[in-house]
Amino acid sequence: MRIRMRIAMSGLRNGKPWPPVGQVTDLPTGEAQHLCASGIAEEVTDTPPAEETATPPEAETAKAPAAETSSPPAETKRGRGRPRKTPASEE
Repeated sequence: MRIRMRIAMSGLRNGKPWPPVGQVTDLPTGEAQHLCASGIAEEVTDTPPAEETATPPEAETAKAPAAETSSPPAETKRGRGRPRKTPASEE
């Protein structure tokens, strides 16, 4: 089975040093599967993997809120609670 090394390994394999990162080598199927499962190597296929292309997302544009055209109410209504004191001139 053909594999490509993803991690550098020290030491020897059958009296020879392990291949450097990125190099392709042939190993027995069991040993190659073990290295691939542990993430040390990846299986090499005859066809190159599809190239991944990313497209940037479309730019988002924010719309400004519409301006208020009417004047605010003269007095806002209050909810429950203590009533407001009225000025002395209105009593």
